[in-house]
Amino acid sequence: MSSPDEPIGIRRQLDDVTTALEALIRSLEDDGALDTALQVISRQLLHVIPGADIVSVTLLKDGVPATAACTDQRALGIDTDQYRAGSGPCLEAAVKRQIVRVDVGSAHTRWPEFAGQAASAGVASFLSAPLAIDAEHTGSLNLYGFHVHAYREVDAILLELFVTAVEGAMRATARYRIAREEADQLATALLSRAVIDQAKGILMGVHGVSADEAFQLLVEQSQRKNVKLRDFAEQLVTAIVQAHH
Repeated sequence: MSSPDEPIGIRRQLDDVTTALEALIRSLEDDGALDTALQVISRQLLHVIPGADIVSVTLLKDGVPATAACTDQRALGIDTDQYRAGSGPCLEAAVKRQIVRVDVGSAHTRWPEFAGQAASAGVASFLSAPLAIDAEHTGSLNLYGFHVHAYREVDAILLELFVTAVEGAMRATARYRIAREEADQLATALLSRAVIDQAKGILMGVHGVSADEAFQLLVEQSQRKNVKLRDFAEQLVTAIVQAHH
């Protein structure tokens, strides 16, 4: 039975999720680097999910897990123990693509080799969610708590909501970055074309040749001087302009 204060607590957690996502978006806009974003996400989860004492992010590369970010070196050790054992909440979430929420008692039954090591580190609760940024970056977000039954069902739901929003934000940022790079490349290509056309026009006027012949002259002279075609064309145009001032 839920207490009267529980809806208020959930609303506060939702507010925390919103605030965390806003901070993540600012981080993506300022930096955009994946490792920076994952570190920001890890730190935010300490505030979004109250039972989270330490947090890590596992990424799979060719099926091999590695910790890409963590809030505490103890998280790195707990992750590494799972990788060595070949089982544990972070691996189950990453591979099976499902939320994993267990306490230390259930963990001993499901992953006896890993659970004993985690218990000795003081971890009593586990909550992991699958993370899929793109085809190359999949894994899990892992929350470790020092108290038994630290995570409620609502925490799992909030974590899933948070992860879904994070994935959307990171994919949108990646698409924007690609589009911006393509636009920059197009602008550079158009500028190069304009400069080359100007240089061709100059050679056509000076030597009385066709456009194709002028372009061939540009190519030959740029190769002779070992200069890129666009750079040579720009040098030629600049020299002509300066000569007429």
